[in-house]
Amino acid sequence: MNIFSGYIPDFPLKTVVKDLFLFPRRMVFFGALSVFLTSCSAPGVNHGNRNDWSQTKIEQLLDAAGRIPEPGQRIAFISAAFLGTAYLADTLIGSIEMPEEFVLRLDGVDCFTLLDYVEALRRAATFDDFKETLRRIRYQGGHVNFLNRNHFFSEWGHGDFAQLRDVTALVAGENIHRVEKQLNQKADGSLYLPGYPVKKRELTFIPPEAFNRAVLDRLHSGDYVGIYSPDPGLDVSHSGIVIKQTGKVFLRHASSSRPLAQVVDEELLSYLSGKKGLIIYRPIDAN
Repeated sequence: MNIFSGYIPDFPLKTVVKDLFLFPRRMVFFGALSVFLTSCSAPGVNHGNRNDWSQTKIEQLLDAAGRIPEPGQRIAFISAAFLGTAYLADTLIGSIEMPEEFVLRLDGVDCFTLLDYVEALRRAATFDDFKETLRRIRYQGGHVNFLNRNHFFSEWGHGDFAQLRDVTALVAGENIHRVEKQLNQKADGSLYLPGYPVKKRELTFIPPEAFNRAVLDRLHSGDYVGIYSPDPGLDVSHSGIVIKQTGKVFLRHASSSRPLAQVVDEELLSYLSGKKGLIIYRPIDAN
């Protein structure tokens, strides 16, 4: 189960390959869309779904991305490869009752697996690096287990994510809100994810009244953002990537809304209309 829900298009399962890791879980690798290797695409352009991800093409993307020194621009470049990719929820396999599988599926993403793949590619130099980094990003300590999976966006501000920094307060200035939440626990005391522990966490978010041009100007391309959720037990309701281009600020995200149901760019300020807040994590250089 994934806490981000939405429209699930009908997609066939593809290739399954043997796990190369030293953990007693196999990796499931689904081949999909081709890599976009030129400059970042113009926002709003639908590139259509590309259907030939391969190890070679992933390594070509990594080689090109490795020549971009600034981490945010590298994220912008890598994430452009996913424009037009179908929205597909619940691709990860595992629950408290079902053995966890390490899934690498690129023919369809939801808002959070998109960030998983982009951040892993951002940190990797080779295909094997990508798989290893993805495992460590998705699972605490790199251990493939449902209880170790990072189910909540705010996990990216804690633990193993030394290459990301919470810049919500920096971007907002003085106009921020802080709230303590019991993640995974609904208002009636039941759990979103049965068997997964409740986690107490303090969240900092930018409230709706602060969504203005000054805030947008302090955002960087490649910032990871979560749309704050006021619901008990949840930190965010959606997530995406900031893209600043052609003098505008966009949210690159896997949209579940019909007729889109794919990775798209939308103007951020328009998208934030009616939303409850924004949480921002910024990539930093690994060196």
